Amino acid sequence: MDSFMLLLDGFATALTPVNLVYALIGVTLGTLVGVLPGIGPAMTVALLLPITFSVPPASAFIMFAGIYYGGMYGGSTTSILLNTPGESSSMITALEGNKMAKRGRAAQALATAAIGSFVAGTIATGLLVVAAPLVVDFAISFGPEDYFALAVLAFTAVSSVLSRSVVRGLASLGLGLTVGLIGIDQQTGQARLTLGIPQLLDGIDVVIVAVGLFAVGEVLYVASRLRHSDPEVIPVGRAFLGRSDWSRSWRPWLRGTALGFPFGALPGGGAEIPTFLSYAIEKRLARGVAREEYGKGAIEGVAGPEAANNASAAGTLVPLLTLGLPTSATAAIMLAAFQQYGLQPGPQLFDHNPALVWGMIASLFLGNTMLLVLNLPLAPLWARVLHVPRPYLYAGIMLFAALGVYALNSSWVELIILYVLGLLGFAMRRFGLPVAPAVIGMILGPMAEIQLRRALAIGAGDVTSLVKSPIAAVLLTIALLALFTPLIRKWFARPSRAA
Repeated sequence: MDSFMLLLDGFATALTPVNLVYALIGVTLGTLVGVLPGIGPAMTVALLLPITFSVPPASAFIMFAGIYYGGMYGGSTTSILLNTPGESSSMITALEGNKMAKRGRAAQALATAAIGSFVAGTIATGLLVVAAPLVVDFAISFGPEDYFALAVLAFTAVSSVLSRSVVRGLASLGLGLTVGLIGIDQQTGQARLTLGIPQLLDGIDVVIVAVGLFAVGEVLYVASRLRHSDPEVIPVGRAFLGRSDWSRSWRPWLRGTALGFPFGALPGGGAEIPTFLSYAIEKRLARGVAREEYGKGAIEGVAGPEAANNASAAGTLVPLLTLGLPTSATAAIMLAAFQQYGLQPGPQLFDHNPALVWGMIASLFLGNTMLLVLNLPLAPLWARVLHVPRPYLYAGIMLFAALGVYALNSSWVELIILYVLGLLGFAMRRFGLPVAPAVIGMILGPMAEIQLRRALAIGAGDVTSLVKSPIAAVLLTIALLALFTPLIRKWFARPSRAA
């Protein structure tokens, strides 16, 4: 009942005219960046981080949440019409969605993706309302050793899941942790890794790191592989579903929601795994006409994965808001935005800033409705956005990235740091290192260091104090399993390959 009353208060915050405008801006931008391949919600939120200096916190996070949800919606448009996922989590949608489009059923594919995203997003947001207070009550009992173990779990899970290899994921994490060490040590007052540059004594602003690695790095990488020919877009009529399409879609929507929400809440779970699982489950459960259409454009292969995709977005907000634990790249950038406002997500955020938290959650219900209205009738318009020349698009991104960073402190040194980090982001993409572990390492690294020092100080330097808490012991065990399971699988796979 308390959660319901707090949610009503959140609607009072989200329904103010100013916040409704920010929600509309967020979902529109999110859909736009979801449609454009290579530009994801993480990159867009990173570019907009400088607005945290002039926009109230509630309005900013309502807009960021709209961008996150909108990016999940928009990625399906390019998957269906172009066989080019705008988001990695939309890859599975392309398997059946593009084949439906080639059979002249693009409208039905877009409709089941949009309605499935709305259904999944609404149900998952309701689950977020129920789950968040329960996790907060559990997190209040956490000590410093538990928070350190939680950070270690995030590091290992993200490094092992979001990369093609554990070694590359850990290498990316190491880069992020190193960047997080730059500046003055808060306890000893010693300068670390500053290279004698006075501007680095306060550390590198997380805005610069996020914009450099995501925006500038992505632009340089895309520019190195630029193709000047505009893609051919399949024509789309009015998005609608017939009676048989409804009957074939509603069960995959519910099953996809049930898969996506818990995976989104897991460290390193993401949206890719539940979308793959949803596709596999729907294919196995297919009967009759659906079984014959699989591989040729089955509507179940679009409905289930798209529902799982959007449900995972709501699941990601559970550990972010309740524990301060980002489980995706976009969540990591949103955590950086919280820090820009001097806020630390966790149990105290619900007590000290309830209007912000519940206003953001309430805005998800409103944003879902806005996205359904935007995506169903305007699908042909979003498809036309793909005709924007790539050189103009990415040149504009570079311009806004530079202006946003220079506006922070009017420092040319920070501009140089931005482009150095951009080159680092380009190199990481070029050699297959994921960017998300680096950003999460940079943001969570200082927090993990502080909690480690506190735990060791309380335990008088005894290292075993890090595992005396049952919660910490369980979390560290899970972290070890996440780290070594892929290596063990490869080790046992070698004899079978040799045989």
